[in-house]
Parts: sequence; C-alpha cells; structure tokens
Amino acid sequence: MKNKDQIHVYIAGHNGMVGSAIYKELKKNNDYKIITKSRTELDLTSQEEVHNFFQENNIDHVYIAAAKVGGIFANNKYPADFIYENIMIQANIINSAHKANVDKLLFLGSSCIYPKQASQPLSEKLLLSGELEPTNEPYAIAKIAGIKLCESYNRQFNRDYRSVMPTNLYGPNDNFHPENSHVIPGLIRRFHEAKITNAKEVVAWGTGRPRREFLYVDDMASACTHLMQIKKIDYLKHIDPMLSHINIGTGADCSIKDLVLLIANTVNFKGKIVFDDSKPDGTPQKLLDTSKLNLLGWRSQIDLEDGLKKTYDWFIKNYEHK
Repeated sequence: MKNKDQIHVYIAGHNGMVGSAIYKELKKNNDYKIITKSRTELDLTSQEEVHNFFQENNIDHVYIAAAKVGGIFANNKYPADFIYENIMIQANIINSAHKANVDKLLFLGSSCIYPKQASQPLSEKLLLSGELEPTNEPYAIAKIAGIKLCESYNRQFNRDYRSVMPTNLYGPNDNFHPENSHVIPGLIRRFHEAKITNAKEVVAWGTGRPRREFLYVDDMASACTHLMQIKKIDYLKHIDPMLSHINIGTGADCSIKDLVLLIANTVNFKGKIVFDDSKPDGTPQKLLDTSKLNLLGWRSQIDLEDGLKKTYDWFIKNYEHK
C-alpha cells in the first residue's frame, strides 16, 4: 500500500555514476520512497516489461539516467547498438510513464547533442543548428530524440517532462577502464599506476591547450533534484515548448594541461609529464552556457580540485591494482 505522505520516485540506471548520485541525493529526504530495478530485473529495451513495471508500481516521479554509453572507440564500432538501445530505453520509459499517468519526469542527455562547429559557450538554442560530431552521431541523435519525446508529450498531453544536458561528468562510480574511460578517470588511473610502479614519466596526448568543462557528479545530482522541485508555472517561464532542455555545468573550463597537472598533484605523482603533440587535440573548446540554469536558482558548489580529491579517494577504496 502506498504511503500517501511519500513521493514514489523511480530512478532508471540507479547503479551508474549519475543514477547512483541521484539516489544518494534523494535518500537525504524522507519525503521520497525510491524505486529501483537492476538490468537483470527489468530490461528497459523491452516495451512489454517496462509497460508492466509502470502499471504495477504507483510512481510519481521518474529520473532517466539509464543509457548505453561509451567512448569514441565504442561509438564508432557499435553505432547501431548505441542508437537502437538508447532510443528504445527512452521511448519505453517515457511512453509507459505517460500511460501510467506519471506527470513528472526528468530525462538526462549529453552535451554531445550540440553541433561540432557550434560557437562557444554552447547555449540551448544551438540545438539542431548544424552537423554533429561524426564519431558519436548515433548516440547524439538518440539523446536529441529523448528531448523531443519529452517536449512532444508535454505539448500533446500537458505532461511535465523535463530534459537536462550535462557537461563532462566525473566522480564516484565512474568508469576507470584503462582504454574505454573518459579523460579524468583515465588520467587518474594512469597517474596512480605510474606512482605505484615508480614510473619516471607519464605521457599525455596532445598539446594540452584545448579547454574542457568538468562537473562533479554530486553537483549534477543536486542540479537535477533542484530542477525537479521547481513549480511547473515557474519552470515554463524559462523555456520554450520546442526548446525546453537546460544545460547543466559549472560555467567555467580549464586547459587539459592544467587538468593533467592537477590530477598529477592529486595523485602525488612526482615524475615527469610529457605532452605528445603528435597526437590529436580535438575540439579547441567545449563550454556550456549555464545562464538558464543560474536563473533557475542553481550553481555548482564543488570545484575541480576538491572534486578530483573526492574521486581519487573513491578510486583508491574501490579499485584493485595488480
């Protein structure tokens, strides 16, 4: 029997980096009863299973943090998997939530939805204004479809389905795989292993000049719950019905060189750092315009230095090194 005093919240993808951070954030508030299902318990790509799950559970709010994710290599090698699985997950959850009369939902996307050559900082209005980065186009298109699904159910059925697009995230429960990880977890592992093996140097790709923005995952969770708590009438003042997503970031970036030096210092690696400028740099800058987010009353609280320390502490406690 449902406790009427509690809001029943389903977090899709609660075991991932973002989903687990949202779970931890919501657990601070006794007003929420959190519902979760692992991959083995619920196949989100199955329309029937997801439909039945929503019909059997009395859910008030939904956070969609579930997704098939990977780096450039995986995106290039398995484009069909990335576009199919992500579209199916999103479509099944959003449609099933609607049919179960769930009025409030938050869809989590990615900053890769913006055009490859878009001007900086990346504002929400740049969506669909140019060609996407070819290496992750299938994934980006799936995420754009998720935004448009939310907008379409809002327009047709007056739902309150919101979308957020985070910048580069890092923190506990990240993927620290030596080959398939993103830049921060990859560098943390590389510097840590160099330290414990007494390696004399660590090589970083590129010149170190490109600039990137990084957001600690607990800040991301805080932003998500903050945006979900804003009254619909106030939220709608800041968005357009067909351009409704909100960027989530820090509003500041740093050079890859500064990031590398900061991680080396965090790990306490004392050797030499070499930048291999024969390797590609990638896009010169990727920075989100967070002015809408700030107007809605949220700013990041955890700076990069502190966030890296927290992430490295988690890494030490949770990874075995052979």
